[in-house]
Amino acid sequence: MDTSLQNIYTYCEAHTFGPTELLTKVERTTHLKTLAPRMLSGHLQGSFLGMLSMLMKPNFILEIGTFTGYSALSLCKGLSSEGKLITIEYDAEMAALAEVAIQKSAYRNQIQLIIGDAKKVIPTLTETLDMVFIDADKEAYPLYFDLVIDKCRSGALIIADNVLWSGKVAEEIKDKKTAQIDAFNKKILADDRVEQVILPIRDGLSLIRKK
Repeated sequence: MDTSLQNIYTYCEAHTFGPTELLTKVERTTHLKTLAPRMLSGHLQGSFLGMLSMLMKPNFILEIGTFTGYSALSLCKGLSSEGKLITIEYDAEMAALAEVAIQKSAYRNQIQLIIGDAKKVIPTLTETLDMVFIDADKEAYPLYFDLVIDKCRSGALIIADNVLWSGKVAEEIKDKKTAQIDAFNKKILADDRVEQVILPIRDGLSLIRKK
């Protein structure tokens, strides 16, 4: 990251309400026990997800890609008292780390962690979705969107992470993964069922509102 951008990012973190003690522990554990701690949502993005959740006051949230649980715990911040979050993680080892954090949280009775292939799990869900957070295998983003859009209520918010892919989406020549993410962004832009805005928070967040 450019030095000036890093300074701005550091300033934003310093002037954003801080993570809970549990989230701080999740971040520390992620750095100690995983090979790719950069996949963690982290303070600024986690706070943003929490803010969106508090504004939405969702009854049902779906997360695709749990990793170590940071984003799930952040998204629960605005969950209604009777609300529920289902989070799907393919990697059993990461799911085990997330489950430890979930069981220590105030939301443990509202979070259901499913270990499995989201492509197979999502079609079995019958709940009406208020929020969806997509942060799993990037090549499957278009499919995940197609699987959840009809399950979302009007006004529901779908959030897709990593849609800037380290800025590579803006380059003229794109590698395969970058091209897949660029294609997803174009797919959403062309879909008249939704409205979309991309924000340059960390690796890019696409906020997609169903009309």
